[in-house]
Amino acid sequence: MGLQRNGLAARQDVSLPIIGSVIALALAGCSEQNKYVAPPPPKVAVAQPVQRPATNYLQLTGNTQAFQSVTLNARVQGYLTSINYKDGAAVKKGDQLFGIEEDNYVASLDQAKANQSANEAQQVQAQQQYTRQSTLGRQDFASQAAVEDAKAKLDQSTAGVAGAKASVESATINLGYTKVTAPFDGIVTNHLVDVGALVGVGGPTQLATIVQIDPIYVYFNVSEQQVLIVKEALAKSGRAPTELDKTPVEIGLQTENGYPHKGHLDYVSPQLDASSGTLTVRGLFENKNRALLPGLFVRVRVPLQQMEKAILVPDEAIGAGQQGTYVLVVGKDNVVEQRLVKLGQVQDDGLRVVLSGLGQDDLVVTGGIQRAVPGSKVDPQKSPTANSSGAKG
Repeated sequence: MGLQRNGLAARQDVSLPIIGSVIALALAGCSEQNKYVAPPPPKVAVAQPVQRPATNYLQLTGNTQAFQSVTLNARVQGYLTSINYKDGAAVKKGDQLFGIEEDNYVASLDQAKANQSANEAQQVQAQQQYTRQSTLGRQDFASQAAVEDAKAKLDQSTAGVAGAKASVESATINLGYTKVTAPFDGIVTNHLVDVGALVGVGGPTQLATIVQIDPIYVYFNVSEQQVLIVKEALAKSGRAPTELDKTPVEIGLQTENGYPHKGHLDYVSPQLDASSGTLTVRGLFENKNRALLPGLFVRVRVPLQQMEKAILVPDEAIGAGQQGTYVLVVGKDNVVEQRLVKLGQVQDDGLRVVLSGLGQDDLVVTGGIQRAVPGSKVDPQKSPTANSSGAKG
């Protein structure tokens, strides 16, 4: 028994150092595995701003208006005998649109012509009588009273001929009113009176309306401050305020992208409206495909200034905070910096003009913006150029 106990004690004395070593190694291994390793900097897309010419615009809202619009009226009395167009059809100047019974007016014209012929015959007779009496009077075979009487009858018959001619002209005009024609090229609205209706009783009767929409006007109002800006821009470009046709205007409908319709200024009111403090301005646009209709709301822009070397970045790269608008820039040691900028307008390609606060050599964060925290390091992935498809992620 003593030997066994001594052997067991000996084995325990040997195993304790071994177990201690194993535990120490295990603890050392756990310490190495639990050591903190910092994550790699987040990847963000960066690009240098684009430098190219850009345009500064005055952006407004306006409404379209027909180039011409006229109400077609029946100017003589009678029954409507014909409607010579299809509602909403395009017509040419001089096309007959309505017909009014003309029998009475034809008869009136014939009567006026007959009266003219009778008066002309009387004039011929009076002329002959006056010539005869004048000859006799110079030979002392007729009294001066007879000559004067013949002259008075000639003058009376001459006046009668003039009155008869005026009656013929009046009758001709009234007969012409029985045919209602288009005063210009345009589109005619639906007819308001049916065939067989009595029109022109007690005054003109409205039959329809004709409008011309090619070209078409766009009216918009400019504030006093904007007027001063426009005048300054005209002066810088060397143009006189009277050179309106050289000032382009662009418009776009609510459902359209950009400003696809091109025109030019046509009219500027000579004075401000004191009640609203605005100036009425009008643009003229071609409208051959009738895409524009009178009364539509449109977006208007007028170019004010051409910047030859503008700095532009994707509009999505712009942020806003309490201090103002900013962009995120990757600077020294790949540390993100928040840069306050002054913005211009968005261009047609989606890039926005930066007026100040940014240089052409700066690296602007255009993608993965939510991972770019000011003051932290990032892994910048340079894009070939800044474009409107960046700034996402």
